[in-house]
Amino acid sequence: MHNVKVKYGQQPFDFNEGVMSFMSPKQVFSVTAEKKEEQVKKSGRAIYVHPDFIWNTSLAKTIKDYDFWDYSLNEALFLSLKEEALVNNIIQNISKEVKSNIDKYTKQIIVSQIEGLLSYSDRFYGRQFITREKSNHQILERLEYRLDNYFGDDNLINKGLPTVRFIAEEMQLSPKYLTGLLQSLTGQSTQQHIHNKLIEKAKEKLSTSQLTVSEISYSLGFEHIQSFSKLFKTKTNLSPNEFRRSFN
Repeated sequence: MHNVKVKYGQQPFDFNEGVMSFMSPKQVFSVTAEKKEEQVKKSGRAIYVHPDFIWNTSLAKTIKDYDFWDYSLNEALFLSLKEEALVNNIIQNISKEVKSNIDKYTKQIIVSQIEGLLSYSDRFYGRQFITREKSNHQILERLEYRLDNYFGDDNLINKGLPTVRFIAEEMQLSPKYLTGLLQSLTGQSTQQHIHNKLIEKAKEKLSTSQLTVSEISYSLGFEHIQSFSKLFKTKTNLSPNEFRRSFN
């Protein structure tokens, strides 16, 4: 594409070199020409796959397993020159196959190329989680800050426990991207980080206050003390009361 602005949904996409993103079905995609004074030569490739094309193939069973379909625009994949060349090669192979005479092997070959593209993209995202170390660790710091603020609120009885989606949206990230990033950095999901912070706060209250276990449970956003006690024991191998007695 040359001299265009692209919108995915309601958001403009910044087409820098080596950027790759994935568009889920039924998303709105638009292309408009730039004004002459703003024109800068840009190019890109796009692959559109009709759901019927992959019906009854191996890809139909696995395509939803790739988390990046639910990533936001600001979580696009930034390709190295080597990765970009590999992706372009796969796309060219698909293009050649589409333009060739159709035979009984055409669909199978195209599907296998798409599967390869998705598998490489999964690998590249794994690399990106590692190589963008500074920005990723800043996200980890922001997560800790958000969780500290959330569990430091005296109104948790009304707010309840934070969900993965709520925390991700507070950080302006998609839930699956945040979990993928955290698992790469720490080996734990967003839900596990929420639980770890919750147990940390519970330990603090159990060891420094005279609140009952029931009061602590409600103060941390639990509706039922049984749920709190079960989670606490799962994480610490002690019941809340056993943990409290260990300080006496």
